[in-house]
Amino acid sequence: MSDIINQDRRRFLGAAAGIAVAQWSLSGPVQAEAFKAKATVGAVKPGEHISFGPLKQIDAGVLNVGYADAGPADGPVVILLHGWPYDIYSYVDVAPALASAGYRVIIPYLRGYGTTRFLSQDTVRSGQPVAVSADIIALMDVLKIEKATLAGYDWGARTANIIAALWPERCKAMVSVSGYLIGSQEAGKMPLPPKAELQWWYQFYFATERGREGYAKYRHDFSKLIWQLASPKWAFDDATFDRSARAFDNPDHVDIVVHNYRWRMALAEGEAKYDEYEKKLATFPAIGVPTITMEGDANGAPHPEPSTYAKKFSGKYEHRTITGGVGHNLPQEAPQAFAQAVIDVSEG
Repeated sequence: MSDIINQDRRRFLGAAAGIAVAQWSLSGPVQAEAFKAKATVGAVKPGEHISFGPLKQIDAGVLNVGYADAGPADGPVVILLHGWPYDIYSYVDVAPALASAGYRVIIPYLRGYGTTRFLSQDTVRSGQPVAVSADIIALMDVLKIEKATLAGYDWGARTANIIAALWPERCKAMVSVSGYLIGSQEAGKMPLPPKAELQWWYQFYFATERGREGYAKYRHDFSKLIWQLASPKWAFDDATFDRSARAFDNPDHVDIVVHNYRWRMALAEGEAKYDEYEKKLATFPAIGVPTITMEGDANGAPHPEPSTYAKKFSGKYEHRTITGGVGHNLPQEAPQAFAQAVIDVSEG
């Protein structure tokens, strides 16, 4: 199994409200040619599906990974990666659409979520982004997946970015909500303007022991608050939230989340075996695999403006802003647009 990389907190460089069109291509080192779909996703109504088939479990690297597996076994593989505080149900409507289009869709619970468990009590409960990315490489290895299209948002987009940057031979193409999310601990030390720092309130909260204890005690209410702030126009119901919130009862969830945010602020150490990868990521390498970046027009979470990261994608590239009050959890709020982007980037 290959090793992996790191990330740091996203710099808040402005809202995406200035981009009000559905597609946005750029010139310069980034190719301006738009992706042209060979297949079109049918109508997908958000909330139409409420479950996957029986989940699978498999030992991969340091984990026993729980994952959903949909679509034909011999289809081109798409790996969908969830964020925090969310879970695989972000893709409950996306997966059937992709499976119907002939794709094999793998949706793993990240470490610290759902049915994924560490194989050993002695393994460090690290939330270091490079470690999370290594988990996905390990899963691909054990499932004998040589190459896949990677798609995600939040932690999932960051994980996809890291894999695409360090192991492009394992990444056929990528869909990344909120763009380029590779960072470093050094970058995470830099102060931001007060308004931007305010959006990261939970990161500072997690830096304290009070924050760890508070999240452990109130993780359900805490996570619902994040959902509301990050997607202010998404009218999700209690059943939708509760279905995902069960994933946060994982015994390692609090440790993984708190370590992730403390690591980004250089308040917690990473694992030494990833040091060389961290050095490479700290150079903010360009990503050369075909990529579509996406943003919801009502994303309430910290996120950079698309124009600030466009040149970090040196291959075929396109940005799409999805309108209609779409927030941070873009695949669950706009599953048809997300599934279409996956197909377009995979086939275009």
